[in-house]
Amino acid sequence: MKKTLLLALTIIITISGLYATTKAKKAKQTSPIVEVLYFHGKQRCATCIAVGDYAKEVVDQEFTNQKKAGLVKFKEIDISTPEGEKIADRYKVTWSALYVNQWKNGKEQRTDLTSFAFENAREDTPAYKKRIRELITSLLK
Repeated sequence: MKKTLLLALTIIITISGLYATTKAKKAKQTSPIVEVLYFHGKQRCATCIAVGDYAKEVVDQEFTNQKKAGLVKFKEIDISTPEGEKIADRYKVTWSALYVNQWKNGKEQRTDLTSFAFENAREDTPAYKKRIRELITSLLK
């Protein structure tokens, strides 16, 4: 009798744990994830460097907690490498570019900020950083 009761209790606890884990995973999947993708070649001009550096700075300094939680990511992609070239092909990127993307429920929403980035990263850095910050914030909702 004790063995049957112990076995039943063990099964109930195991099933409860599995259910809680599955429920937690589903909850995480519905939270949006934002990726800031900075594409560049082997050689970069001052503007290219500024685009990447300031975007990374916004992510690192203003989304620290979200970055630690895996909700905001910054990825620097060198398109001159085989791995980087594969990713660039998916985005149809042939040179430096900046994308801020939202992943939600397995679907990607891309925002191409390349033109804005190259017009503002060096000439109007505060506006550039503000736009990235506002876009990330809106995509996290």
